[in-house]
Amino acid sequence: MSIKSDNRHLYLQVIDHLKQDIQKGIYKEREKLPSEFDLAKQLGVSRATLREALRILEEENVIVRRHGVGTFVNAKPLFESGIEQLNSVTGMIEHAGMKPGTIFLNSTTTGPTEEDIRRFSCSHDDEITLVERVRTANGEPVVYCLDKIPSSILPEDSSFEDESLLHLLEVKSNRKVTYAVAQIEPIGYHEKISPILECEPETALLVLKQMHFDENDVPILYSVNYFKADKFSFHVLRRRI
Repeated sequence: MSIKSDNRHLYLQVIDHLKQDIQKGIYKEREKLPSEFDLAKQLGVSRATLREALRILEEENVIVRRHGVGTFVNAKPLFESGIEQLNSVTGMIEHAGMKPGTIFLNSTTTGPTEEDIRRFSCSHDDEITLVERVRTANGEPVVYCLDKIPSSILPEDSSFEDESLLHLLEVKSNRKVTYAVAQIEPIGYHEKISPILECEPETALLVLKQMHFDENDVPILYSVNYFKADKFSFHVLRRRI
């Protein structure tokens, strides 16, 4: 069925039409879409218009295009969060009604890098603890986590197998994280992390970098989290001022 023309660019109409078809279940999750030739013919548009619409839908993680195989509908994200809300990974997983878990990979204590000195306002004599973990939801790996914490604020008996570092810092170190400065960016396949998260070659990752501050505006935790883009969706509320 061809799309009904309105005053918008044709590729925008194609995007809306395909999204509606996916929402209605005409094209189901992980289902292969018709070929570009057939789909353009069905919608009554040129292949150039269709390709532009598909390019944007792929950027939005609505579809995924596999070279030499075809175009598929992406599964809907299981976890959604406003990036303006400071939620732990544990909280996001629990909110989705799933059981959070942790695969502890490694923890090391080293001298600070120049970036650590800048981030934490520490000296060359201080030590930084680096924690490497994988977070799971119902046993499935969904987030790869790298966390840096000044060693001086950690108790000696710290166990990084606990689900939430925010909880550990608050309960055992009496340092409550009250806000964070975040940066998020998409990346493609990662040679080390994608296999750990059991990603398909075409599955993108969302990298969330955050510096966490306590009630006294002291930086106490720097984290780099790699989220499976087909599992997580982040949004932000913007207000006009």
